[in-house]
Amino acid sequence: MGSIPKERKPEIRQLIEEGGMTTKEIAEKFGVPVQAVRGIKAALTRWGLGGEEIIEAGKITFGLERDLQKALRSNIEQLEKGLKIVDGGKEKETEAGKIDILAQDKNHAYVVIELKAGEASPDSIAQILAYMSSLKTTKKVTVRGILVAGDFNKRVILAAQSVPGLELKKFEFTFSFESM
Repeated sequence: MGSIPKERKPEIRQLIEEGGMTTKEIAEKFGVPVQAVRGIKAALTRWGLGGEEIIEAGKITFGLERDLQKALRSNIEQLEKGLKIVDGGKEKETEAGKIDILAQDKNHAYVVIELKAGEASPDSIAQILAYMSSLKTTKKVTVRGILVAGDFNKRVILAAQSVPGLELKKFEFTFSFESM
């Protein structure tokens, strides 16, 4: 979250709370990464945080997404039986951006997996569809997508219902503790 100047955070927070602009529009207005705005939005909406807590929540959001990707890469079959990762262990670069995880299913269709640590916003649908389209166009293969998130905006759920080959999967963390 160090990419957002401290004096800009209250302005960004206000625009998020007003709800008149998309995450992408806010990021473009302030010249900051979309992911940084998503971190602030997650801090406000999902965790009910404010002020300096937003900075820490943004770091947590980035860390969670990185950890989620790492965990999913080592246990990809938990997402769906028969999936095999085919991106060489790193995000696949396309003309639309970097795919978090690229896999193939048991029928050899490519599966674009996009991860969101917090709530998936409507921008997430455009993002995964762009990745799917880019892959389909360049490789001339069957492609489907799985959007994995902690929660889904209602518009994301409605939009996904209209897209054949796109699934939404909600994740949950479970903690266990062991006395030492």
